[in-house]
Amino acid sequence: MKGLYFQQSSTNEEITFVFQERESLPVIEDNFVKLQVKACALSQINTKLLVEMKMEKDFFPVGREVAGIVLEGILPLDSEDPGLCEVIKVHEHYLVHKPAKVPWTEAAGTIRDGVRAYTALHYLSHLSPGKSVLIMDGVSAFGTIAIQLAHHRGAKVISTAHSLEDKQSLEKLRPSIARVIDVSNGKVHVVEGCLEETGGLGVDIVLDAGVRLYSKDDEPAVKLQLPHKHDIIALLGVGGRWVTTEENLQLDPPDSHCLFLKGATVAFLNDEVWNLANAQQGKYLCILKDVMEKLSAGVFRPQLDEPIPLYEAKVSMEVVQKNQERKKQVVQF
Repeated sequence: MKGLYFQQSSTNEEITFVFQERESLPVIEDNFVKLQVKACALSQINTKLLVEMKMEKDFFPVGREVAGIVLEGILPLDSEDPGLCEVIKVHEHYLVHKPAKVPWTEAAGTIRDGVRAYTALHYLSHLSPGKSVLIMDGVSAFGTIAIQLAHHRGAKVISTAHSLEDKQSLEKLRPSIARVIDVSNGKVHVVEGCLEETGGLGVDIVLDAGVRLYSKDDEPAVKLQLPHKHDIIALLGVGGRWVTTEENLQLDPPDSHCLFLKGATVAFLNDEVWNLANAQQGKYLCILKDVMEKLSAGVFRPQLDEPIPLYEAKVSMEVVQKNQERKKQVVQF
């Protein structure tokens, strides 16, 4: 039985994924179940986090968002089994029931982005009806789920698009987005668009997709379309909350002073925190269950690419690791 693994010794520039034969599963212990995998979604592996958590291995298992017979869930960060394998061993505390009407691919393809959206909008920014929310890169797999959750909570949603095609896709979403700001040509400023839409008050919540920390001349090409950190601070309203995915965010004293004057807060979105503390297990399972219920009810409508077979997982994972995919990639067994 083969599984897909990531070679831990490789760098982000030299990504290596390999299939390896796995030994047969050991005898299942108490509170563990044997899960026949039906679908597994692909997401980037945070190699820096693995090093910081001292979880280096010669080969690290790939694929943690799985859906299988009867149960589905996200494998914990320290799981020794790759989700990209026909049968795996999972602790029951990481599983919730999948509604019968939800397809395997949608269950696997939604669960992680659903957890991230809940973490950002519910636990970090305390979203409530009537709030204004800026969700950057709304056409991404995560951005789409975040927009749908924000709309479900009664928020006013503003989003950004990195191309004309992305802008048109966002404008077709229902419920409709209050404003889509096309940042692809550099002519439209995200701060001006947000202040105009909110009557000059600024937005209540910002969920970024990364930010620029320096001038455009000092940033890599992949970050040129991202807003500068000063832009985010400028468009925040009084008491606003900035949820960032920028793990190396640096705030200078003038930045902190501006946030202080607004009574604004900054929170870091790291969805792995639910697996790092057992005390959070109850909340985590509630999120997983609610994500599945909203998927079944049609609140969540994930943007999935066509399912791929297991033998194409290696090539697809290389694309995902380079952050070159737009729709969620899901392997179907």
